[in-house]
Amino acid sequence: MQIRVLHGPNLNLLGTREPDIYGTITLAEIDASMAAAEPSVTLVPSQSNHEGVLIDAIHAAAQDCDGLVANFGALTHSSYALADALASVKLPTVEVHLSNIHAREAFRERSLTGAHAIGLITGFGPASYTLGLRALLDYLRTQP
Repeated sequence: MQIRVLHGPNLNLLGTREPDIYGTITLAEIDASMAAAEPSVTLVPSQSNHEGVLIDAIHAAAQDCDGLVANFGALTHSSYALADALASVKLPTVEVHLSNIHAREAFRERSLTGAHAIGLITGFGPASYTLGLRALLDYLRTQP
Protein backbone atom coordinates (compact mmCIF):
# COMPACT_ATOMS: atom_id res chain seq x y z
CA MET A 1 0.00 0.00 0.00
CA GLN A 2 1.27 3.47 -0.87
CA ILE A 3 0.12 6.62 0.94
CA ARG A 4 0.93 10.20 -0.05
CA VAL A 5 1.56 12.53 2.91
CA LEU A 6 1.14 16.20 2.05
CA HIS A 7 2.40 19.00 4.26
CA GLY A 8 1.29 22.51 3.36
CA PRO A 9 2.62 26.02 3.83
CA ASN A 10 5.00 26.82 6.67
CA LEU A 11 5.16 23.24 7.93
CA ASN A 12 8.77 23.16 6.76
CA LEU A 13 9.41 25.47 9.74
CA LEU A 14 8.24 22.98 12.34
CA GLY A 15 10.68 22.71 15.19
CA THR A 16 11.21 26.46 15.30
CA ARG A 17 7.83 27.91 14.28
CA GLU A 18 5.66 28.92 17.24
CA PRO A 19 6.75 26.03 19.48
CA ASP A 20 4.09 26.98 22.03
CA ILE A 21 1.47 25.95 19.45
CA TYR A 22 3.24 23.40 17.24
CA GLY A 23 5.90 21.96 19.55
CA THR A 24 9.55 21.39 18.73
CA ILE A 25 9.33 18.31 16.53
CA THR A 26 10.51 18.76 12.94
CA LEU A 27 8.73 17.69 9.78
CA ALA A 28 11.42 15.07 9.13
CA GLU A 29 10.77 13.62 12.60
CA ILE A 30 7.02 13.49 11.91
CA ASP A 31 7.63 11.66 8.63
CA ALA A 32 10.01 9.23 10.37
CA SER A 33 7.52 8.50 13.16
CA MET A 34 4.81 7.74 10.62
CA ALA A 35 7.11 5.37 8.74
CA ALA A 36 8.11 3.64 11.98
CA ALA A 37 4.45 3.24 13.01
CA GLU A 38 3.50 1.49 9.77
CA PRO A 39 6.66 -0.05 8.27
CA SER A 40 4.74 -2.21 5.78
CA VAL A 41 3.29 0.87 4.08
CA THR A 42 5.17 2.98 1.55
CA LEU A 43 4.86 6.65 2.48
CA VAL A 44 5.46 9.38 -0.08
CA PRO A 45 5.85 12.60 1.92
CA SER A 46 6.20 16.05 0.42
CA GLN A 47 5.88 19.63 1.58
CA SER A 48 5.17 22.77 -0.36
CA ASN A 49 4.43 26.38 0.40
CA HIS A 50 2.66 26.67 -2.97
CA GLU A 51 -0.98 25.83 -3.57
CA GLY A 52 -0.49 24.70 -7.18
CA VAL A 53 2.26 22.27 -6.21
CA LEU A 54 -0.07 20.73 -3.63
CA ILE A 55 -2.84 20.44 -6.23
CA ASP A 56 -0.44 18.72 -8.64
CA ALA A 57 0.57 16.33 -5.84
CA ILE A 58 -3.09 15.45 -5.23
CA HIS A 59 -3.59 14.75 -8.93
CA ALA A 60 -0.45 12.59 -9.03
CA ALA A 61 -1.45 10.71 -5.88
CA ALA A 62 -4.72 9.67 -7.52
CA GLN A 63 -2.65 7.83 -10.13
CA ASP A 64 -0.30 5.87 -7.88
CA CYS A 65 -1.43 6.03 -4.24
CA ASP A 66 -4.13 4.31 -2.24
CA GLY A 67 -4.85 7.30 -0.02
CA LEU A 68 -3.73 10.64 1.29
CA VAL A 69 -2.86 12.06 4.71
CA ALA A 70 -2.82 15.84 4.44
CA ASN A 71 -2.16 18.89 6.53
CA PHE A 72 -2.76 21.84 4.25
CA GLY A 73 -1.91 24.38 6.94
CA ALA A 74 -3.67 27.71 6.54
CA LEU A 75 -4.80 26.71 3.03
CA THR A 76 -7.23 24.37 4.79
CA HIS A 77 -9.37 27.39 5.59
CA SER A 78 -9.08 29.33 2.35
CA SER A 79 -8.37 27.15 -0.67
CA TYR A 80 -11.35 26.28 -2.80
CA ALA A 81 -8.84 25.02 -5.37
CA LEU A 82 -7.46 22.37 -2.99
CA ALA A 83 -11.01 21.41 -2.01
CA ASP A 84 -11.90 21.06 -5.69
CA ALA A 85 -8.81 18.92 -6.33
CA LEU A 86 -9.78 16.54 -3.52
CA ALA A 87 -13.38 16.40 -4.77
CA SER A 88 -12.18 15.70 -8.31
CA VAL A 89 -9.89 12.78 -7.56
CA LYS A 90 -12.03 11.15 -4.86
CA LEU A 91 -8.92 9.70 -3.21
CA PRO A 92 -9.57 8.59 0.38
CA THR A 93 -8.08 11.39 2.46
CA VAL A 94 -7.59 12.01 6.17
CA GLU A 95 -6.94 15.63 7.06
CA VAL A 96 -4.70 16.18 10.07
CA HIS A 97 -3.70 19.20 12.14
CA LEU A 98 -1.18 19.50 14.95
CA SER A 99 -3.25 22.04 16.88
CA ASN A 100 -6.96 21.92 17.61
CA ILE A 101 -8.26 24.16 14.82
CA HIS A 102 -11.58 24.55 16.65
CA ALA A 103 -9.88 26.05 19.71
CA ARG A 104 -8.00 28.75 17.84
CA GLU A 105 -8.92 31.83 15.80
CA ALA A 106 -12.44 31.81 14.36
CA PHE A 107 -11.25 31.59 10.74
CA ARG A 108 -9.50 28.29 11.53
CA GLU A 109 -12.71 26.59 12.63
CA ARG A 110 -13.83 26.00 9.03
CA SER A 111 -12.08 23.45 6.85
CA LEU A 112 -12.83 23.74 3.14
CA THR A 113 -10.68 20.71 2.39
CA GLY A 114 -12.09 18.63 5.24
CA ALA A 115 -15.44 18.46 3.49
CA HIS A 116 -13.78 16.11 0.99
CA ALA A 117 -11.95 13.96 3.54
CA ILE A 118 -13.17 10.73 5.09
CA GLY A 119 -12.24 12.27 8.45
CA LEU A 120 -10.24 14.88 10.34
CA ILE A 121 -7.83 14.44 13.23
CA THR A 122 -6.91 17.66 14.96
CA GLY A 123 -5.23 18.72 18.16
CA PHE A 124 -3.01 15.78 19.06
CA GLY A 125 0.29 17.37 18.08
CA PRO A 126 2.59 15.13 16.04
CA ALA A 127 0.47 12.11 16.97
CA SER A 128 -2.27 13.55 14.73
CA TYR A 129 -0.27 12.34 11.73
CA THR A 130 0.16 8.78 13.01
CA LEU A 131 -3.47 8.64 14.13
CA GLY A 132 -4.51 9.91 10.70
CA LEU A 133 -2.41 7.31 8.93
CA ARG A 134 -3.83 4.50 11.05
CA ALA A 135 -7.38 5.72 10.50
CA LEU A 136 -6.80 5.86 6.75
CA LEU A 137 -5.31 2.37 6.69
CA ASP A 138 -8.20 0.97 8.76
CA TYR A 139 -10.61 2.57 6.30
CA LEU A 140 -8.77 1.22 3.24
CA ARG A 141 -8.53 -2.28 4.68
CA THR A 142 -12.27 -2.46 5.27
CA GLN A 143 -13.29 -1.32 1.78
CA PRO A 144 -14.35 -4.01 -0.71
